[in-house]
Amino acid sequence: MKILIDTNAYSALMRGNEIIAQHLEKAAIVYLSVVVAGELLAGFKSGRKEQINRSILKDFIEKAGKTIVLPITLETAERFASIKAALRKKGRPIPVNDIWLAAQCLETGAGILTLDTHFKKVEGLLLV
Repeated sequence: MKILIDTNAYSALMRGNEIIAQHLEKAAIVYLSVVVAGELLAGFKSGRKEQINRSILKDFIEKAGKTIVLPITLETAERFASIKAALRKKGRPIPVNDIWLAAQCLETGAGILTLDTHFKKVEGLLLV
């Protein structure tokens, strides 16, 4: 299974959430979106342990060689546009960054590892 980890799932993992850890351990590939990386780095900058948190993130990315940092592509942008339009049409918006994550999941065939239930609004998205 391929998993894309959401920011809140990464944060829960860092707080010792065993369920998140088990899902990541079972995954063949773990994707870290540049969107999530940006959210994490912004959070690190506003905290007191920026360098420690950066080091932990670097270790997470390098762990077991199965984590891939996932860029935004033109295909991602096309999927983003389709998802955003569909959600708007249904009157069921979700945060913009989460639309990017959903688009990347659909692009790669990954499930999203998240604590957010609003991802259920995205048709065809697998929640882990």
